[in-house]
Amino acid sequence: MSRAVVAVSVVATLGFTAACGGGGDEESAEGKPGGASATQAADEAKTGAEGGEGGAASGDAKGPLTEAQLDKAALVSGDTKDYKVAKTPEGDIPAETVPAEPAACQPIADMFFFTSTPRADARTARTLTARSDLNATVVSLALLAHEQSDAEKVIADLRTASTSCTAYEHTDYKYSGVKALPAPKQGDEAVSYKLKGSIEGTSVPMTFTVVRSGSTLAAFYAMNVLDADKAQVPADVIEAQLTKLEKAAG
Repeated sequence: MSRAVVAVSVVATLGFTAACGGGGDEESAEGKPGGASATQAADEAKTGAEGGEGGAASGDAKGPLTEAQLDKAALVSGDTKDYKVAKTPEGDIPAETVPAEPAACQPIADMFFFTSTPRADARTARTLTARSDLNATVVSLALLAHEQSDAEKVIADLRTASTSCTAYEHTDYKYSGVKALPAPKQGDEAVSYKLKGSIEGTSVPMTFTVVRSGSTLAAFYAMNVLDADKAQVPADVIEAQLTKLEKAAG
């Protein structure tokens, strides 16, 4: 079995088991701080927060893109030479957040499933697998449409969490080694960090990069179960996605 097939198999298992661990307990999550109720409250507070004193929203800021616009902006096979692209099933990116322990790690835990507080108005996700059987890196990406002030808050919260959080538990799985990394000079602002997941006895190194382009977040993470040093989000993938996003957003 090729290195790439092994990697995809393990990553698919991780995504399925973690999503099942978090997505099936909506009732209990709603009753906990940082759960669905907190997300709902944050969504309801949007109107009052936007454009207020010290707020990031401005009169000329564009509103969030629609799901159709995000789908048009997302990478497809052929946009990047080294990776094949497939649309990620909606079931693999649950809409509700699930509380993490400790709470300081919540933004990091949410982004694993491309969720956030405030919640995105629309999302779409893709999975990239290498064309070469010798490349075991699997990249996941998502485009998240927000009001601009909300997008800026998500980035700020991730930046804070990447320096204050070192390890956490989420959906009955453990993550450790959270560490901020230098962010790329792309988009309007960006944040990068790494961590290691321990799921079903498998240790998986992951590297995350989230870039804000206007009111849209382009979120990426890479896994490599066979070579930790290669668990990097390829720079050309980030560049290709941002170029296509910016063109679609006008």
